[in-house]
Amino acid sequence: MHGRFDGRPAFLATTFVVIDFEATTPTGHPAQPIEVAALALRYKEGAWTGAGRRASLIRPPAFAPVTPAVTAQTGLTPEQLSQAPGPAEALGALDRRFTADKPYLLVAQHAATEANIIHNQREHCPALARIDLLDTIPLAKYIIPGLPNYQLDTLLAHFAIKKPANRHRAYADVDVTAQVFVRLVSAADEDAQLSDLAALVKIAGRTAKCNMPAQEELFDA
Repeated sequence: MHGRFDGRPAFLATTFVVIDFEATTPTGHPAQPIEVAALALRYKEGAWTGAGRRASLIRPPAFAPVTPAVTAQTGLTPEQLSQAPGPAEALGALDRRFTADKPYLLVAQHAATEANIIHNQREHCPALARIDLLDTIPLAKYIIPGLPNYQLDTLLAHFAIKKPANRHRAYADVDVTAQVFVRLVSAADEDAQLSDLAALVKIAGRTAKCNMPAQEELFDA
């Protein structure tokens, strides 16, 4: 990719961290992560380069057991996850990879899911919880209108990206989401309306909940 983004300082300075969670969805509780994967990408000298990756299983709390449906989708079993680190350890280790003096954007397919999980786990990952997100779905809707839907498998088929054998494992989904993101940015670089990182954020950005203004209560209790 050689185009207008090559000369945009904000774009070149940003580390894009593609992130994905697998989770259980217990009744009456928010989704609880059971696996996380993150792949950091930087764009420099006309090419994308990896800037680090991390993946970890996460032991869910007792109120959020791994159900047969979760096992059928992900392949993860209660036995595997019983030996995994808890959220504090797993997410804390990921959180320490982020340094305060560098600009980051998280990239996710249907970023609301990742945003909610991160926000609900923010005590374990305070740095991560303050990073805004880019959602590949609205970006894809803008760049390639007319697809029947914008699910990850549909985008993989559109871009002729091979579906991974371990689809619905976080580390596999991160890899293919990163490939989709790179293809979308390459297409965006050819669109005169998408001149810089701010334009991408306007279309596909999602503000981290920790960065949103606090809502004042209308009435005192």
